[in-house]
Amino acid sequence: MPSSTIRSISITVSDDDAAAGAPSTAPRRARAARRKAARGLGQRAVRLVARWWPVLLLLPAVALLLFEASRLRGASPDGPPPHVSSSSLGRLDPTTRLVHGVREPCLKFLSPRSIEDLVFPGGTKLDSVVKRIIYKSDDNDYDTYHSEANSTYLLQHAEATRFNLFTGFQTLPEREESFKVNETVNVHCGFYSDNGGFKISDIDMRYMRSCKVVVSTCAFGGGDDLYQPIGMVNSSIGKVCYVAFWDEVTLSTQESEGKVVDGNGMIGRWHIIVVRSLPFVDQRLNGKIPKMLTHRLFPEARYSIWVDSKYQFRRDPIGVLEALLWRTNSTFAISEHGARSNIYDEGKAIVQKHKATPEEVEVQLTQYRKDGMPDEKRLHGLKALSEASVIVRELAPVTNHFMCAWFNEVVRFTSRDQLSFPYVLWRLNMPGINMFTVCTRRDLVNSLGHTRKVKPLLTQTNSESSAINLA
Repeated sequence: MPSSTIRSISITVSDDDAAAGAPSTAPRRARAARRKAARGLGQRAVRLVARWWPVLLLLPAVALLLFEASRLRGASPDGPPPHVSSSSLGRLDPTTRLVHGVREPCLKFLSPRSIEDLVFPGGTKLDSVVKRIIYKSDDNDYDTYHSEANSTYLLQHAEATRFNLFTGFQTLPEREESFKVNETVNVHCGFYSDNGGFKISDIDMRYMRSCKVVVSTCAFGGGDDLYQPIGMVNSSIGKVCYVAFWDEVTLSTQESEGKVVDGNGMIGRWHIIVVRSLPFVDQRLNGKIPKMLTHRLFPEARYSIWVDSKYQFRRDPIGVLEALLWRTNSTFAISEHGARSNIYDEGKAIVQKHKATPEEVEVQLTQYRKDGMPDEKRLHGLKALSEASVIVRELAPVTNHFMCAWFNEVVRFTSRDQLSFPYVLWRLNMPGINMFTVCTRRDLVNSLGHTRKVKPLLTQTNSESSAINLA
């Protein structure tokens, strides 16, 4: 086609084609309007948040409080307290550890059938020097302790220590004599006088004399709840006494929470013994009496297992005796300390955690240094420090001697029994001690912690209760 013809052709463009080909201002206006509206909404939201932010922060807290209140109202009075994890209470699965890459149980326990077939040993297998122990009382030492010549000394001595009519007034020479290992040992060991306190009813005393194997705990001042033992074999139920020592404060605290002692003095498997006229202002020290002087409270028992009140005991007692005493040819079993090994490091930790005053700890450690206590992590082949919340022992003269000496140390110095244990261990060098691992202790109990703050001691009297005098 000739070029002139091409130049003469005209192309008509419709209005629709123009609208499609040329950009329009309408969409831009719409987008701008939307952006302006969004900015306005954001500014209003910022202003609202700035104005109402305290309310917005308060709402979640209120919701959480309402949830916790409804959960507590719905909880059973016999169930675990709010602080207790449901995964801890009632747990029976074995605690394990890795050994050369293989997971093994911390405590190798006999099967229930084997435990049922166990026969108690006829007597202790351990040959000990100590054969007989005599407990000092005011009947034996009245003239010595109450003479006019000694009255000034006793007053000064009582003010400097916590010795009283329950403990007797152990002098430093008597303390030194008590650590001598002889065939017959004569020591202070609580229950020094009928007027010393720790009064128990005649009915409860008769029950205690019937026990041959005892699992015991205590809660004074209303500090802890009572957790039912689990894991026992049927054949052990009739052979073992479970005894919980309470004061009247704990009794009223537990009753207010629906845990009422029945007509036989029982709550579940525990026989509740209410103690009156506690001898010490320090409730921790009152708790050392059932913990350390089991042999004075249960004079006919052969074996005892002590469990701190913050724990739930979860193994068969006869099986525990077999695993920790009979199998190892021991008379005394206690857990190693998990954090420290040295008595002087323990003293620093006690002060740092405000469990005793620096002055109290310094007095105790100064005496131990004076006595020649070594700065060692192991004593007589054993770890120096123990964690004394679970104690398993045969109630034989040798272990009774050890516990009397230990008790007198916590009366003389601080109530922190972990600080005095290595000293007594060093002085007595008692044979037949099994210090088991922390892992083993965790297998024996479920740890539930302390429930509430201990209430201070109240002065208690009850003329109908009689004081124990087991001298």
